[in-house]
Amino acid sequence: MDDLPLQKIQISGPTLASMIQRFSTALGDVDGLLFGHVSHIAPSSLSDDDPLGSSSDPSTFVATVSGFLCSGTIDSFYDSSGQVNVLALRRLLADRVPLRSLIGWFSGRRRSPLRPSLRESSVTACLSTKAQFSFPIENSPSNFRPSLFLLFASPLSDQVIHTHEYKAYQYCLSSQTLEPKSIDIVNIGPAFRGHYGSFSPSSPFPSLACDLRGSPMAEDDTDATRVSKAQAQRELDTCAEGVQIGSLRRLMGSEATNYTAGLEDLYEKMLAKLDSLARLVEKTSAKVHEQESHNVKLRKQDDDPSNLAVDHCKNIQ
Repeated sequence: MDDLPLQKIQISGPTLASMIQRFSTALGDVDGLLFGHVSHIAPSSLSDDDPLGSSSDPSTFVATVSGFLCSGTIDSFYDSSGQVNVLALRRLLADRVPLRSLIGWFSGRRRSPLRPSLRESSVTACLSTKAQFSFPIENSPSNFRPSLFLLFASPLSDQVIHTHEYKAYQYCLSSQTLEPKSIDIVNIGPAFRGHYGSFSPSSPFPSLACDLRGSPMAEDDTDATRVSKAQAQRELDTCAEGVQIGSLRRLMGSEATNYTAGLEDLYEKMLAKLDSLARLVEKTSAKVHEQESHNVKLRKQDDDPSNLAVDHCKNIQ
């Protein structure tokens, strides 16, 4: 199999933070599996400095870590010599629903230097030879075998501030070595603000007709518009009471960049709605608990023999 060198490895901030949290709260050293996908980036456009029309880097691959599985211990799918136990590995993969592509593994060691051990190198080398775990690369006819290794380590001495170091590697078959790879943490820093340009919300926010023409926010005052506007306002009140449907027009188009205050007000109204619902649930739960306590007292009175005797005497009289 030919080597497919990665240009870099991407991982989201929450995923990396979750991995560090699992490592820091574990009782000892841990290992686990990395899941994600590999994409092929098209070569850059032609330039005047390239008269032959060839790209200096025709094969650029980027790996994205989208999930992980922490075993909570070490030697979870390999032995002391670094040989992978395929059956143990398949048992770990059986819990993944939906199944995601295995791109590598990770190890977390306490008070140790940030460099791979011989056993970790052997595990990565052995894992990269398992063709049954290969998967197709996006936008490429090639396949990728799990050859990534992410190492976590804590400082050799105790520090006032908790510090966790990490470094990524890819196993190269041609040189039989672990090559360091750069890591891009997505969603951290101003360089990633452009990623939200194609953001698609997945929250259960009601679908409102917010088109600037022929919508409930339009200026025409026909009967159909008023009915549609009233319906949209009721739907909006279920999520953010007090926000007018007409103000949503300023959250669209070129005016959106100058209306951040309106967006913050929308979120505040939504939080206020959630807070009122939480208080209502709390009051209702208190009433239910009070009624349950009252019912318990009534059952105890019915089961008390003295009360039964009093009732019997009343019936005789």
